[in-house]
Amino acid sequence: MFVLTIDQRGSRRSTDKVPSLIQALDGDPALVRGPERTVGDEVQAVIEDPDAVVRVVLGVLRSGQWSVGVGAGPVDEPMPAEARAGSGAAFVHARHAVERAKSRQRPAPVAVDGVRPDRAAEAEAVLTLLASVASRRTGGGWDAIDAWLARGDGVTQEEIAADLGVSQQAVSQRLAAALWDEERAARPVVARLLAEAES
Repeated sequence: MFVLTIDQRGSRRSTDKVPSLIQALDGDPALVRGPERTVGDEVQAVIEDPDAVVRVVLGVLRSGQWSVGVGAGPVDEPMPAEARAGSGAAFVHARHAVERAKSRQRPAPVAVDGVRPDRAAEAEAVLTLLASVASRRTGGGWDAIDAWLARGDGVTQEEIAADLGVSQQAVSQRLAAALWDEERAARPVVARLLAEAES
């Protein structure tokens, strides 16, 4: 199981963004528990599927407003109805991870802790790389990726071009500059390492 502990960055200098994050994550079928506010400006959620962990974490990091700790490991059963009442190794790992993620020295505000520290460190390294690449994308790159995601993996560049009102060549250039194919190829690697980190 995977626990996400998500902490708002710079909360003392800005408004409370927890309600908008909860609204954005609410209803995601991958979430076993949560999202819910735990304390202050922190949100917690529990996810079982490692592929979904990668998707959710990268989605949360996109705004640049959050630090994310991923805890990989068992949870105490039966799980309570609320994530904040849960316990077990995954919750402890998530707490340690988010504290590391908040360090100003990190290239991307994400960290992973797990039952297998070696696999957790490897998952963190690749996840940090993906988040760092994504943080440098242009608006045009995100537009092309969002159009891709809205239509699903079977979409063609011609369809994305029609959606965006640009040429197919422009879509190709935007996706290439955004390193979208490379991210899509790396996501399953992170998911596999996360799965290995929890057992």
